[in-house]
Amino acid sequence: MSDSIREVTSVSWFGRLTRSAGGIVFGLLLLVAMVIGLFWNEGRAVTTARSLEEGAGLVETVPSDRIDPAYEGRLVHVAGPVTATAEPRDDLFGIVAAGIRLERDVEMYQWVERQTSETKTKLGGGEETVTTYSYEKAWMGREVDSADFRKPEGHANPGMNYASDRFQIPQAALGAFRLDPPVLDRIGGAERLSLDQSMIDAVKASYSGSRALHVTGAGAYIGFDPSSPRIGDYRMSWRVVPLGPVSVVGRQTGDGFAPYQTVAGNRLLMVDNGVVPAEEMFADAMTGNAILTWALRIGGLLLLMFAFSLIMGPIGVLADVIPFLGSLVRLGTGAIAFVLAVLVGGATIALAWFWYRPLLAIGIAAAAIAVAALVSRLGRKTAAGETAGAPTA
Repeated sequence: MSDSIREVTSVSWFGRLTRSAGGIVFGLLLLVAMVIGLFWNEGRAVTTARSLEEGAGLVETVPSDRIDPAYEGRLVHVAGPVTATAEPRDDLFGIVAAGIRLERDVEMYQWVERQTSETKTKLGGGEETVTTYSYEKAWMGREVDSADFRKPEGHANPGMNYASDRFQIPQAALGAFRLDPPVLDRIGGAERLSLDQSMIDAVKASYSGSRALHVTGAGAYIGFDPSSPRIGDYRMSWRVVPLGPVSVVGRQTGDGFAPYQTVAGNRLLMVDNGVVPAEEMFADAMTGNAILTWALRIGGLLLLMFAFSLIMGPIGVLADVIPFLGSLVRLGTGAIAFVLAVLVGGATIALAWFWYRPLLAIGIAAAAIAVAALVSRLGRKTAAGETAGAPTA
């Protein structure tokens, strides 16, 4: 027997019409929010680009083995190996490892509810929805509250006694420079930690639970049989961000680093793993800014399209009295929503460019007009030539 339940709900044509009318309000609010968001995104992109350009022109690469007071308060680039006198430790399980940060990953075997729905429009405009709730067992890194299930009976999950966590050293050194949490937090590159015998023994010694504990080099398992998990079993592993070379761009403050306030507006503090030249760090940041800008543009346009679809929603519901006609109307309103999203989104982005980059925007507009005029002129000449060369009767 399938471990699932089905529910059938119906909404009348009038009920759908009322609901879609409410969607108009949400659509209008979303429309305003997206226009503001797209405008803001262009400003953010320009500010970030200008800040990075400013920083790239100011940054000085300095050696890591000594502190030069002449660079106090200036934007500097330092690269070299990281050293530390402390080691991150997971006191709950006794794990200690050499590195910058130790990360514990925990999953519990739990019941999970999956939901699928199929909606059909009936003659007369009513709507029938069949929702299927299915239940399966899966490893999850968060606690799933089975009380929220549609059918909690027989699918109860225990609370999680262990959770994922991270443990970072408070301070490290980059040559003569001190690295504090704002810099350490930005160092990535976590690697899977293979437990040695001393670590395995430490986990076993620290564990005080009632369930069986299995520990190998790959991690720990709390439960009767790792090959046959039961609800409430845990599996956990550890990762470590190792000590190694890093590159930092920031304001030299004493023997440490702080964000550098640019005239353009942003505060610069960048950290990369490995020995990376300052030019490359700024180039990567520029690329990241461009990718984020386009991602937010596309996301904003899609949400604009959704907003216009909500605003025109009642039209489709009205036509749903005859389901086939409703589908055709929605196809049309969807195309209109797409066009409106492009027009409104494009106009917003263009307006933002005129606001934040007036000279560049005017230059692009003038170039576009010139190209259009040239193409039009060439087209007229070609047409005139074809007319002149045409044989006469």
